[in-house]
Amino acid sequence: MTDTPRRDFRATYLIETPLALDQAAEVLAGEQSSGTFVRVAGETDDLRRRARAVVQSIRQTGVADTPSLPNAFLERRGIQGPYKQALITVSFPVDNVGPNLPTLAATVGGNIYDLGEMTGVKLLSLDLPPEYVRLFDAPRHGVRGTRALTGRPAGPILGTIIKPNVGMSPEQTAQTVAGLCEAGVDFIKDDEVMANPPHSPLAKRVEAVMRVINNHAERTGRKVMYAFNISDDLDAMRAHAARVEAAGGTCVMASLNWCGFSAIQALRRSTPLALHGHRNGMAMMSRHPALGIAFPAYQALWRLAGVDQLHVNGLAGKFYESDDSVIESARACLAAMAGDDAVMPVFSSGQWAGTVPPTFAGLGSDDLIFLSGGGILGHPDGAAAGVQSIRDAWDAATAGVPLSEFARARPALAQALAFYG
Repeated sequence: MTDTPRRDFRATYLIETPLALDQAAEVLAGEQSSGTFVRVAGETDDLRRRARAVVQSIRQTGVADTPSLPNAFLERRGIQGPYKQALITVSFPVDNVGPNLPTLAATVGGNIYDLGEMTGVKLLSLDLPPEYVRLFDAPRHGVRGTRALTGRPAGPILGTIIKPNVGMSPEQTAQTVAGLCEAGVDFIKDDEVMANPPHSPLAKRVEAVMRVINNHAERTGRKVMYAFNISDDLDAMRAHAARVEAAGGTCVMASLNWCGFSAIQALRRSTPLALHGHRNGMAMMSRHPALGIAFPAYQALWRLAGVDQLHVNGLAGKFYESDDSVIESARACLAAMAGDDAVMPVFSSGQWAGTVPPTFAGLGSDDLIFLSGGGILGHPDGAAAGVQSIRDAWDAATAGVPLSEFARARPALAQALAFYG
């Protein structure tokens, strides 16, 4: 009988260790599959062939005199540096996991962070076979569906965030939304800390906001997408999504890291609405260069859960991340995993007309949601001029014309350049 070739997926890591690199890599592979780096009872040759993870490659990238992370395991044994850093790729059998997203995440990102042999571990990327990806929930809408729902078949989808973050009543929020709709935005979202508070119950906010949006759609023929923050327990999120759908809404938002894979998967299966994924808290997993999970791997897992839109930060923004990292994240969102399954990257944090040219130059695409708070609402000539200034900037960027030159015939852009500078 001919053995059936096993199907594998791959994970690439940055590791740091004072031990031999091949030894440390084998520890990781063993811990996350058949057991450990030494053979144990019951771990037959056949079982190892079928189920053990395999180290595919090791490439040393550097060495340090001090460890990136504290490690009592090594201290107890008197093991010191130098601490070698390397990129390793490990292949795991698909049959170890199946179409089980929490277990997939536990396999590629579980006990690896506790391993005593390591002074640094970071999951960088995942390479999943398309036939395996198709076993999971794909984004229901993704890029094309988001464009269809916003009535914006080409060009960037421009939007903003309701500010103040919290404190406004449903009626005050709706009044703000009315002004933004008239200003010409395509997309509006709740803040991640604004969900279902006593001062603005979600049910009342949905009613008030959708009344404004529906009225605007009747007058103009185009419905602004509003991402209501429904982050909560799963039962509540399902009920919230049903309420938004019944009111004519097209999108809901969830704080992914705090709701969890299983809840987002279940929400994806229970609502036809677009899912706006907010990554708040991700920096605790990604900010340290030798610990956690990098965005390319992070976004792959959430795409399997069925998220349609995903935050990537913004260029020259208020957060710590480099512009190169932001662009890499957006490109990862737009890269196919198993066909037409790209998700819409969401740029935010300090974005205005001036950050448009480097965004377009870096991404090479206008498949994105470009969120601008102060860049729209703070424009000296009002929100409509703020929206126009950003559209002007995109026209300039796609035409390859410097903003200062393009602004000579575009007063909204000229005012933005003078004001924000």
